[in-house]
Amino acid sequence: MTVKIGVLYSRIRADEKLLLSELRERGHEVVKIDVRDLALAVDEAPEILADLDIVVDRCLATSRSVYVTQFLSAYGVPVVNGPETATVCADKVRTSLALDGAGVPTPATNVAFTTDSALAAIESFGYPCVLKPVVGSWGRLMAKIDSRSAAEAILEHKSTLGHYEHKVFYVQEFVEKPGRDLRVVAVDGEPIAGMVRSSDHWITNAAAGAETTALEIDDEIADLVAAASDAVGGGLLGVDLMETDDGYTVHEVNHTVEFKALNGSVDVDVPAAVVDWLEAKAAAEAAGEDGETTDGTELEVTH
Repeated sequence: MTVKIGVLYSRIRADEKLLLSELRERGHEVVKIDVRDLALAVDEAPEILADLDIVVDRCLATSRSVYVTQFLSAYGVPVVNGPETATVCADKVRTSLALDGAGVPTPATNVAFTTDSALAAIESFGYPCVLKPVVGSWGRLMAKIDSRSAAEAILEHKSTLGHYEHKVFYVQEFVEKPGRDLRVVAVDGEPIAGMVRSSDHWITNAAAGAETTALEIDDEIADLVAAASDAVGGGLLGVDLMETDDGYTVHEVNHTVEFKALNGSVDVDVPAAVVDWLEAKAAAEAAGEDGETTDGTELEVTH
């Protein structure tokens, strides 16, 4: 079946170009939806969303992603990732609670709401430790805190920045990783491919300049990725892990994951695998409980 698929975006990056190219090569009808142009009514879907089989969220801004997917879900438009997954993954506190609640190993974390209680939390971890924004990506606004004086200065700066999110202090243990971390892109818990991100800096994001190489995904990693995916609601996700003396720990799950660096580091055709999954999701949405499509034909996905 061919699919009429909407692509939510606010900027067409290399990742979206790869995805759009793969969709069009397979003959699918693509409707590009710039969220900056949308005005969403609570009682009626805009015309651009009419007759879409599925929508994939590629919004750059977290706030847009969270709210637009809620509207699409309310309109009854199938969207991946869904609003539940977006809401959990967009907030580091929610993610930590979800992972811990599911028994997924994740770094020890404290959340505080005043500079005094945040300083106490930092002191309880000892130095170094890490202070992160509750919302953010690409390693921005994260601080490795090496001393009490540094902690006091950073906390004072955050407390005066104005936005309420800066007054939620997310304090995490510093994990002594071996100069690298691991990123696995998965669909509903099934790994597509993974990469090792290496850097001399303590932040090892590819967006921050880390070198990337292919990762061999063993059973332990695959099991953790599946568990982390289930914990946050599933979908197309980037699961980030660090190696410790006690095994792996999952420190982040990304719901609008970038994959251009991964695609350039592995033999797997990542956008093709993503489109395989989107086709299957669209077919599942079109199918009834008996495994047949809404017009009574057998369920089949072709490229």
